[in-house]
Amino acid sequence: MRSTVAAAIAALGLVATACSDTPGSTPASTTTTALAPSTTLDVTTIPESATTLPSPPESSAAPTTTSLPPGDPSQASVTATVIATIDEPIATAIAPDGGVWLAQRNGRVVQLDPTTGEIGETILDISDLTTAGGERGLLSIAVDADHLYVDYTDRSGDSNIDAYVLDSDGRPRDRRPLLQLDQPFANHNGGAMAIGPDGMLYVGFGDGGSGGDPLGSGQDPTTLLGSVIRIDPKPDGDSAYSIPPENPFADGVAGRPEIFMTGLRNPWRFAFDPVTDDLWLADVGQDRFEEIDLLLGSDGWGRGGNLGWNNREGFNEFAGGGSEGFIEPVFEYSHGGNPGGCSVTGGLVYRGEQIPELQGAYLFGDFCTARLWALSASDDGFAFTDLDLEVPGGVLASFGVDSNGEVLLLSLSGQISRLEPADS
Repeated sequence: MRSTVAAAIAALGLVATACSDTPGSTPASTTTTALAPSTTLDVTTIPESATTLPSPPESSAAPTTTSLPPGDPSQASVTATVIATIDEPIATAIAPDGGVWLAQRNGRVVQLDPTTGEIGETILDISDLTTAGGERGLLSIAVDADHLYVDYTDRSGDSNIDAYVLDSDGRPRDRRPLLQLDQPFANHNGGAMAIGPDGMLYVGFGDGGSGGDPLGSGQDPTTLLGSVIRIDPKPDGDSAYSIPPENPFADGVAGRPEIFMTGLRNPWRFAFDPVTDDLWLADVGQDRFEEIDLLLGSDGWGRGGNLGWNNREGFNEFAGGGSEGFIEPVFEYSHGGNPGGCSVTGGLVYRGEQIPELQGAYLFGDFCTARLWALSASDDGFAFTDLDLEVPGGVLASFGVDSNGEVLLLSLSGQISRLEPADS
């Protein structure tokens, strides 16, 4: 499981972007600072019992996409149109009927028309199970053909993953608790969750909170804290879920069998590219650096990998312990530099048709500045583009897509915006 940055670029199918520093409605500025060096994406040793990951199923819940040629984000001119306002929108998912379900941090999941912005019926209400505030509440949702999955903190502050069985009308009904994880502190509860191309459920947990990882969770495979887990959400006997045999610690000897990768601080959103199947992950940093990681589908999405926390923060040493055997980020940005910020918000690969300049680019931003950015391939690794857009409402909480791959931007202040070409 080794791949160079050049192989990553080839997998993305992107072209180098040209530089432009013109502000305003003209093409966005591009830099290539703080990009991944041309090193291999090393991962930790996988036990011999681990086998090759299965091929993705023929069908997928991901939006339908085209095979449009790669774009050039430096030439993009975009705007954000507010289509709705609602209390604390936090995440979206494509519903079984192709519509959009919108999660609110207070525990409600509602229908959203991504074209008109009309808010429809309440699909699910778990407000009696959670309390919103700080880094707590309903944090994420995911949907497959049979279930709506919710990731939330309960009234005691602990993390819970529940599945709601979909009825014949595609509505969630019976609750089936999957997993509960004690949280030692109020922060770093993660909140990244997605259905992979392999049909498995991926969930990201933070290191348990406080600051600097005082429990050493990031480098401890015996705890789910500081990890991405991968489970088969189908029951297995008395267990609420099954352990995929390809997981690196599936036998439970050297680590928790649910763990897929370790070394995370606080993953806030990850997404699979519906065209390449690659996994993009945004990990929130401590007080200096924010990072973006790319886990190639051709390399098994980083199975058994270690992203380095708390030995490292981005490319930089944090608590020592060396840097060998860690997966390198593809991008980092500092809090005090350019573009600046305080907490990364991931992020997804654009696969819509309305903004061809963004085709194949990874879009992400910062929670504090609410600036919208893009990463795309360049001759030097990956090119960073400032799209010269501040998301309406600020407080950039999440990204979503409709069934056509067009992007929605969610502000925790309440605004839901649609990303559009500026000249539309």
